[in-house]
Formats: sequence, structure tokens, C-alpha cells
Amino acid sequence: MRILCLCLGWLMVAVGVVGIFLPLLPTTPFLLVAAGLFARSSPRFETWLLDHRVFGDPIRRWRENGAIAPRAKAMAVAMIAASFAVFLYARAPAGSTAAIVAAFMALPVLFILTRPNA
Repeated sequence: MRILCLCLGWLMVAVGVVGIFLPLLPTTPFLLVAAGLFARSSPRFETWLLDHRVFGDPIRRWRENGAIAPRAKAMAVAMIAASFAVFLYARAPAGSTAAIVAAFMALPVLFILTRPNA
């Protein structure tokens, strides 16, 4: 089980790094999962991830009190809004379909905005 968690942890790190370059793929959630997997499999890699100069702070803030930096919140909400705008432009959906999609997209926005500021 330890080997499986270690391999999955590195897979999550790889997907998180890819997310840096692909705007629709989030980075931080994958790194949070990687940190959790490393906590169960390799304290050394968990420490490496928590001490990383770029990724460490958001992971530590989330672990300590579930906090998200205001800039990260703004970026996430802006990307969700931009995705909805692209959906509206590209698909020209019926009003009910647009409302359903908007409702589903509002759920993560509400979650993000209700987290404490880091």
C-alpha cells in the first residue's frame, strides 16, 4: 500500500505540474492530494513538497486552516467565469441549459469564496 501511495503521489505531482501550463487543469488540488499521499508513504517527499518554494505555502495554508490566498481565489473565480462565457459563446445554449450549467459552476465558486483568506 505504501508503494501505491508513493506512486500515486508522484502521479498527482506530475498532473499538478502539467496544470501550471494548462489553464483548465488546476494545480493546487492535485498537489494537496499528493501531499496527503506522501504523508502516508514518504515523510521525506511530504517534507519536500511542504518546503517547496512555489508549492509549499498554499499546501501548508490549506492544511493549517483551509485557507486560500485572495489572489488565488480571484484567479479561480475569474477562470470559472471565463469558462462560462466561452460556453455561452461557443454553444449558445437554451436558457434552461445555461441556468443549469451556471448553477453547477456556482457551487465551486461558493466553496472557494467561503474559505478563509490566507
